[in-house]
Amino acid sequence: MSSPVEQILSQLPGDALIGLRRADVLWQAVRADTLPVPVVVQESQAQLEEVVWDVVICGGTLGILIGAALAQQGWRVALMERGALRGREQEWNISRRELQTFITLGLLTAAELEQAIATQYNPARISFLGGAEVWVEDVLNIGVDPVFLLATLKQKFLAAGGHLAEHTPFQAATVHPNGVAVQAGDRTFPARLVIDAMGHFSPIVRQARQGRKPDAVCLVVGTCATGFPANATGDLIATFTPIQNQCQYFWEAFPARDGRTTYLFTYLDAHPDRPSLEMLFAEYLRLLPTYQAIELTQLEFKRALFGCFPCYRQSPLKPHWPRILPVGDSSGSQSPLSFGGFGAMIRHLPRLSIGIQEALQADLLDRRSLAALQPYQPNLSVTWLFQQAMSVGVEQKIAPNQINELLAGIFQDMARLGDPVLKPFLQDVVQFPSLFQTLAQTSLHHPGLVVKVIPQVGVASLAEWLIHYANLASYAALYPLAKLVLTRTHSFTPQMHYSFQRWLDALKYGSGQDYAQHGE
Repeated sequence: MSSPVEQILSQLPGDALIGLRRADVLWQAVRADTLPVPVVVQESQAQLEEVVWDVVICGGTLGILIGAALAQQGWRVALMERGALRGREQEWNISRRELQTFITLGLLTAAELEQAIATQYNPARISFLGGAEVWVEDVLNIGVDPVFLLATLKQKFLAAGGHLAEHTPFQAATVHPNGVAVQAGDRTFPARLVIDAMGHFSPIVRQARQGRKPDAVCLVVGTCATGFPANATGDLIATFTPIQNQCQYFWEAFPARDGRTTYLFTYLDAHPDRPSLEMLFAEYLRLLPTYQAIELTQLEFKRALFGCFPCYRQSPLKPHWPRILPVGDSSGSQSPLSFGGFGAMIRHLPRLSIGIQEALQADLLDRRSLAALQPYQPNLSVTWLFQQAMSVGVEQKIAPNQINELLAGIFQDMARLGDPVLKPFLQDVVQFPSLFQTLAQTSLHHPGLVVKVIPQVGVASLAEWLIHYANLASYAALYPLAKLVLTRTHSFTPQMHYSFQRWLDALKYGSGQDYAQHGE
């Protein structure tokens, strides 16, 4: 007899069951540490005879964002995509303030941005088993239509002179002193700079990381379905069970254009005994009726959603070669709490588009110069402790409801401190004043919970976190002072200007002070 997972997924379009099991093969290889290390990048001391492109972007789904920005700046840009460049049906959830980046960069008009918005809802709930509910508005409450968004950006990219090579999977790259030759089938793309936007499992990234096992993983499964009772609210993060299978199950729910999307996700390490995606999907289907107070037989499933999102402490990933820059999920520029690269890509798009342009103008494409475009960011690094506090080791023994109690207490404290503290954190932005206030409140109101976390995360992790915490404070203090130096940059050489601007960006984004630039 087939399982509920097989029964439901086999009826969905797009070979959902096959896709789930293909993802499981990848996840199994990660757990077993048998994922092969490709050798796709080589170096040569010979000069390229001709450099046709300023930039070649490998990976189109998120690469088109930076591609459209660079093409509109006048650079010769080629974008390679292994299939057709088309957005998926499932909306990308984001906050409206973040979407203003598209208008600021001239990628979308106000009318086009409104057309790209498929759904809107308010309010959103934060709820943990045994704790009081917290409600917020205007956080991740906008569902963007990826099909329309990518089609529009594709048109803008082509109109600006960009070259799109669809059904052209990346195969290899050879780095020369004056450029990079990218090989795709029988075609070669010689460029000054290659941008890797191929995602977490990019072959370039796997070679650069030399097969290193991820430090943590977020597993996600879910569906979009119709048949739910009318509900105009969403869940940003919710729990209703204690630790099960050495996992704390977290849930999300959003109204979608053609139904309601629900996710189950969990944070864990890549231990061989961790559950498969198919097992997690079975858990999702088992618990969904309790979560949404509805029987599975009352639902009509439209599509299935699943993924394995690795996280590395060494992130963002520094360039491993000259003239090759990882961005988005390839670079690991989002925090270990986030499993969606769209928001992180939007957040860093302004600084990346400007920084890459300045690197091209000054011909600063060596490893050190490109590394300045993916700087250490203490506001991302401090979240590693939070991720550890939301997960449990395979053989670790903690109270079944410890994670729920901790999170309920923290979010209640943040809610008391108000939206300026709560909202940035929910959008993957950690700022020192907010973090300091939250820690002070939690230590005061829930000292027992704080004490319990120490053996759970370990003394070494806590010590490492204290370094990132101190750096976050330093970055927050230095950024206003660094801005004062801007009045003297007129005497800088292009190289000095580039280095200073990248340092300023590192302070700004590394302290979360870019959050205020979008306005409310």
